[in-house]
Amino acid sequence: MAKKIPMRQCIGCGEMRGKKEMMRVLKTPENEIVLDVTGKKNGRGAYLCKEKECLVKARKSKGLERSFKMSIPSEVYENLEKEFDAFHER
Repeated sequence: MAKKIPMRQCIGCGEMRGKKEMMRVLKTPENEIVLDVTGKKNGRGAYLCKEKECLVKARKSKGLERSFKMSIPSEVYENLEKEFDAFHER
């Protein structure tokens, strides 16, 4: 029997994809917003496609604000963009 692939919705483009194909953005219990590359850290997760334009769309549509039910300062998005770029340079 085929294993079920967990699907997640991108908070940028709204597309459903397999969890492994996506980046997990995490709100830690300390209310920090970080990129969770392993997908195993504790906290509330929101998912983004690995395309940078989805991060841009999520910023415009306030996708993270909705997912985490809190306001997100712009420096958090800037940090995420830096982490995104670092991830893509690997």
